[in-house]
Amino acid sequence: MSIEQRDKFQRPVQYFSASYLESCRKMTPIQICEFLDSFRIIAAGQARPRMPRKLISLRVQESVLTAFKQKSKQLGVPYQSQIQRLMEEWVKKS
Repeated sequence: MSIEQRDKFQRPVQYFSASYLESCRKMTPIQICEFLDSFRIIAAGQARPRMPRKLISLRVQESVLTAFKQKSKQLGVPYQSQIQRLMEEWVKKS
């Protein structure tokens, strides 16, 4: 076997710190599934994992939506992305 052929089959070894392993032990089953899905997508060669999105309809007070959009604009964040972020944070805290 040539050096090129041998190197083709070698995989890099990754070492994990004790603190990283401890944080992994604290992952919820949902977080583990999300991690594995993202890893699978990345390993398949896609540049950035993209989780499927679901279109929803939501009724909110107009004044609240207007204020939310204005604050998001001031922060330079698309308001729908901010809603998504807030939903994810709330779910993770629960």
